Amino acid sequence: MSTNIGRRTLLRGAVGLAAAGGVAGLLDLGRAASTDRTNTSGRLRIGYLPITDAAPLLVAHHAGLFAPGVVDDVRPVLFRSWASLAEAFVTRQVDVVHLLMPMALQLRYSLGSAVRVLGWNHTNGSALTVAPHITELGQLAGRQVAIPFWWSIHNITVQQMLRAHGLHPVIRQSASRSAGTVELVVMSPSDMIPALANGSIAAFTVADPFNAAADLRGIGRIHRFLGDVWREHACCALLVHEDLIERNPTVVQQVSDSLVTAQLRIGTDRRAAAEALTAGYLPQPLPAVTRALTYPEPPGTIRHPQWHPQRIGYQPFPFPSFTEALALAMHDTVVDGDTRFLSRLDPATVHADLVDDRFVRTSLVRVDGTAAFGLPADLTRIEEVDPS
Repeated sequence: MSTNIGRRTLLRGAVGLAAAGGVAGLLDLGRAASTDRTNTSGRLRIGYLPITDAAPLLVAHHAGLFAPGVVDDVRPVLFRSWASLAEAFVTRQVDVVHLLMPMALQLRYSLGSAVRVLGWNHTNGSALTVAPHITELGQLAGRQVAIPFWWSIHNITVQQMLRAHGLHPVIRQSASRSAGTVELVVMSPSDMIPALANGSIAAFTVADPFNAAADLRGIGRIHRFLGDVWREHACCALLVHEDLIERNPTVVQQVSDSLVTAQLRIGTDRRAAAEALTAGYLPQPLPAVTRALTYPEPPGTIRHPQWHPQRIGYQPFPFPSFTEALALAMHDTVVDGDTRFLSRLDPATVHADLVDDRFVRTSLVRVDGTAAFGLPADLTRIEEVDPS
């Protein structure tokens, strides 16, 4: 399904992002949306957040895995929040990004942006980190918990956990201990550790290496890895604009091949990957990034050790079962923003419209197939979710 993006759509998208995550002033967003930033260089620009989720894009760039002339020679562009990265993508400041999988649905079906998911950037890689004195979820009643974005697997999963423990997530109202409510607030990942340290929040859920960094510094304690709640869930996906696929599928295939190769490289030597990521890409110190990629012993409460929930995974195939389950879970998630688009979604068909997995399937064949990533030969799975 093709969608023509014009100034009106971009402006609507920018305003929607401001409401959903707090980007910048609407005046600035309107100006951004009305500015023609179409890439005329012939080379793709990469945008990312400084988290281990971005590793495949960054390792591919660092190792020179992109085919000559495909990606801009300059370093990928670093953004500090999901909302600012999404705005830059929608307004064509960047062309290839890793974005939260639920956000991909929001961009396409709520904001009308012609985005497509090529594959998964990674699985797992996130946690719920709490203040050191908190030992059980019930102690979060009456407190604030920070999330990185409303439409994120973090928000979806932490709400599942809170409800499973008799707590009630609320937004735009003070939390009450007696009522068992927990107020959720959107916060940029880089602000979460300071907020936890000064006591303004009691916990945060976010991608690594922020959980690892808080744990290493004694500011927070990893209470539970989100991969222990939803097995090998997709957090970030690889997104491009739909017209790039239509205009230049050869380039899209080259991007897919490069990312799959990078994912294999990370799996082969995670410590080397950590060193590459801290070579000018991620601002966090090497010990925190290394710990995030190699957690030796799962801290916190692990209910499903056989899932290896502490281990961030780098495999590219986007399972349709996850997209369907995600669309269903979004219906039950409290957000501060427009949710009307969810009523128009058919969870059983959204995957085929949002995701174009042709390129990843070809890339998998080129690296000895599914066995290279330990994936099932038929590329199907059953989702396993346990927030208890």
